[in-house]
This record gives sequence, structure tokens and C-alpha cells, in this order.
Amino acid sequence: MLERVAGWVPGEPVPNDLLPDGWGVDDAWVRRRTGIGSRHRAGPGAATGDLAYEAASRLLAGAPETGPVDAVVLATATPDHLCPGTAPALAARLGLGTVPALDIAAVCSGFVYGLALCHGIVASGLYRRVLLVGADVYSTWLDPEDRSAGVVFGDGAGAALVAAGRTGDPGELLAFDLGSDGTGYDLITVPGGGARARAEGKPPALPDAYFRMRGSTVYQHAVERMTGSCRALLDRVGWDPAEVDHFVPHQANARILRAVADRVGIGPQRCVTHLERVGNTGAASIPLALADAAGRGVLRSGDRVLLTAFGGGLTWGSAALRWPGTPQEISTDSTEGTQHVAVR
Repeated sequence: MLERVAGWVPGEPVPNDLLPDGWGVDDAWVRRRTGIGSRHRAGPGAATGDLAYEAASRLLAGAPETGPVDAVVLATATPDHLCPGTAPALAARLGLGTVPALDIAAVCSGFVYGLALCHGIVASGLYRRVLLVGADVYSTWLDPEDRSAGVVFGDGAGAALVAAGRTGDPGELLAFDLGSDGTGYDLITVPGGGARARAEGKPPALPDAYFRMRGSTVYQHAVERMTGSCRALLDRVGWDPAEVDHFVPHQANARILRAVADRVGIGPQRCVTHLERVGNTGAASIPLALADAAGRGVLRSGDRVLLTAFGGGLTWGSAALRWPGTPQEISTDSTEGTQHVAVR
């Protein structure tokens, strides 16, 4: 079951009017194409592990009555290093000792993949409580001359506790639908830096170090895959689209969100979005949207919630759950521009 969720974004918001002049965009242009009004940037010296720590530490501080964390899973496309993974360092920094910790790389689908993985670990009886964090610092990957990605992506982290529970309890993780299509691996990529580039023996080129996305093709795949995944999952759990209380898609851009919701048959009033204020935060986008909605009192205990995501790989996935509870903590630090909320 899902016990709690928390989110954190770094620094002050960067509104559309403060985007680089060389991009030739204004607030109306960005909003019309993406639905985004601002995003957050981690800034110098801040990496994925730092954002993950902030979200996770707030989550755990707000849950002193829960049992110990037995394992850590970090979903990210922007790890602190190519080797080793970031999760073990995160676990140590959180004071969790020698618990098992691993990264998973499903890009923007990472949080949904992570929920499925954590659910399986707990359901198997291997561990009773797993900390799942989705965190990305896309600002470190972006080409400063690529406005198409620059206007969309922001930095952030979201954390959740997945624990053993009883069938029918609020927070129950009911079912998942996951998929991938490796024939589209080059549609969303950072070409350089990995073993493939090194094996080819070519001198590194700076453009290969940046994030690349073929936007129009990705849009088509994202809408098709998330729609199909949602329909398959709704059939599996026996929910009619009208019975879904809250639809929480990966916050990619507003056009994708609207297209998927329309095709699945879910009205805009039941769509949970956080995109306008934080942009596309990768694996952090769904937990951030959940934490924000919980903090605003939108989510109620037992509500039927449908999550869906699409990311590089290509990967996609959906999850059906009942919301665990009501907000316990929400705060905003205006001096740092940070926000976090925990729910139980």
C-alpha cells in the first residue's frame, strides 16, 4: 500500500518572462504550446541526490510513527554519476544504514515503474516498507540553445513510502500496467557518455552530452501508449472511466495531458495537474502532483486514483490505487522557494 507522499522543488520559480532572450519566446508562446508558466532550477552545486534527499527527509520527518525503512529505490534519468548509482549514497545520507538501495532508469515513467517494483518487493514478503524517490535535475542535461526542451523541463523530487497493508485499506495499490518499445530508444536520449559512445571510440562531442527529444514523434507515442495503458488497466481493475476520482498523468505538457484524458474518457475537472508551476520534472512529476493535490485538500481517503506515465526507452506504465489519507503537513519556505507536503 501507499502510505505517504512528499515533494520538493529547489530555488525560486523561473517564469516564462525570464527565459533566455535568445530563445525568442514569451509567456503567451510558452503557455500556448505547453501549458507551463514557470519551472524551478536546482542551480550550481545541486544534483539529483541533493533534491532526492530533501524530498525523502521531509517525508520521513513527517512520519515518525511509521516503522523502519527496509530498502530504497531511486527513479532518475539524471543520476549523480554514471557509476555508481545514487540510491546507496541517498540511503546513507538519510541515516538508513546498510539497507539495500538501487537506481532504476525508466526516465519519465520511473515513478510508476518504481511503484510496481516496490509493491512487488513488499508483496513478496522480502521487506515491509520501501522508500521510493523520483528525482531529476534536467537543467544539467539541457542544451542552452535548445528552447524546445528548455521551456518544458524543470527540476524536482518526490518521495513515497510503500508498505505492507491489508486488502481494502486506503492506500491499497490495486494493479499495474507496464510496457516498453526499444525500437524507439533514440527518440529521447542523451547520446554521449555511456558505454555505447565509448565503445565506438569516437572523440566526445559536446552536443552529444545534451538531452535530445524528437518532440512531434514523442507526442504521438506518448498519447497512444498512455491511452492504451490506462484502458487496459481500467479493464483489469473493473473501473469505468467515470468511476475514477482523480487522473494523475505524467506532467509532460498540457496538450498531451488533455489528449490522453479525452481519449480515456476522463473530464478535465478530475485531472490532477501541477505542470503550470513546475514544468516537466521527469520521474518527480507524478509524486509532486500528488503531494500538491493532497496539500490543497483535493485527494480524500479511499478516492480512486489512476496514474499514467510515458518516458524514454521507450517506456510507459499506469497504476490504480486508493488514496491513503488526508494531508498531515504542508509548508512553503518563501526564502528558498521550496515546497513540500506529506500525506498519510
